[in-house]
Amino acid sequence: MRLSCLQENLAKGLNIVGRAAASRSTLPITTNVLLATDEGRLKLSATNLEMAVTCWLGAKVEEDGATTVPAKLMTEFVGSLPSDKVDMILTANKTLTLKCGRFEARMTGVDAKDFPPVPRVEGGVTAKVDVSEFKKGVSRVVFAAATDESRPVLTGIDAQFEGSVLTLAAADGFRLAVYKMALAEPVAQKVKAIIPSKTLAEVSRLIADADEAISITVDTQKSQILFKLKNVELVSQLLQGSFPQYSQIIPQSHTTRVVLDVPQFLRAARAAQIFARDGGGIVRLIMTPGSGKTPGRLSITARSEEIGDDQAELDAAVSGEEAKIAFNGKYLLDVLSVLTEDQVALEVTGPSSPGVIRPVGTDNYIHVVMPMFVQW
Repeated sequence: MRLSCLQENLAKGLNIVGRAAASRSTLPITTNVLLATDEGRLKLSATNLEMAVTCWLGAKVEEDGATTVPAKLMTEFVGSLPSDKVDMILTANKTLTLKCGRFEARMTGVDAKDFPPVPRVEGGVTAKVDVSEFKKGVSRVVFAAATDESRPVLTGIDAQFEGSVLTLAAADGFRLAVYKMALAEPVAQKVKAIIPSKTLAEVSRLIADADEAISITVDTQKSQILFKLKNVELVSQLLQGSFPQYSQIIPQSHTTRVVLDVPQFLRAARAAQIFARDGGGIVRLIMTPGSGKTPGRLSITARSEEIGDDQAELDAAVSGEEAKIAFNGKYLLDVLSVLTEDQVALEVTGPSSPGVIRPVGTDNYIHVVMPMFVQW
């Protein structure tokens, strides 16, 4: 193998695929990155056997070939090089030589034949989604997935492709986030899949600079999903099992509705969480309707027996009766931090019923938080 490419392109490509390489593995070659020539381009691939990322770079290929080298070593070395042309030569003894300006390194490679094949997803149902909308949807649900492996399906995101709509949902037993987005064109048939939350977080990172539509192919027969961009592909295994029927969890009515400015609510929640951290995470909310010229208000308090307490009062549009509810402060912060709308509505029925958070002005996102039972 003999080729050359630009350092900045190589560094960017290695950063794209490098996170898919296994950090520790019973199969040592999965800590490597595959470098191979492919129709006049350089192909980079990495996999941890659950997820594989492939990226293609423009390169001047003089001699075809393939090898694998340690992903971390390659990424760190290329990242330290000057912005110049990088020459790569693979010798007969499997040593990869890299030259860039006055820098030169040799890395011991492992035969590319031993690298696990990247799965090909060719069957199934394909959908296209606007990149910015997909990134927004992922950001609003991914944090609500469980990190505890005791119920593996809850560590994933439930994805339903139906008609012209993609619905993403995540739940960890304490909260539920549901986001609906439009597909570029209707899917041929309804399909459901549980995508690992780590996969979606990685896809969201990959599309940070992309501006074209992202193509998603779900193959339920092979239990695989493919995310495809212009020069990047990510293939992941799907999670097996049945996702809970979450529509039954979403309250259909409320007795009190509070509308607040998102930045003010977020600031007050952040302040309360400082004290709540040492007080079991409890943040208490009391909603009081206005009367006459007096506006309604929301009182947010948190208390720790050891360090003290905090209270904030916010003007709010409160409709319905006076109400109080307590939440885990972290859950409140998580959802408020991802909202980009100016206002948010909080709907409650009582201190022992779930609270519902919805952005004002859109009806495609809903967040349900279970209450904490506290002494008032």
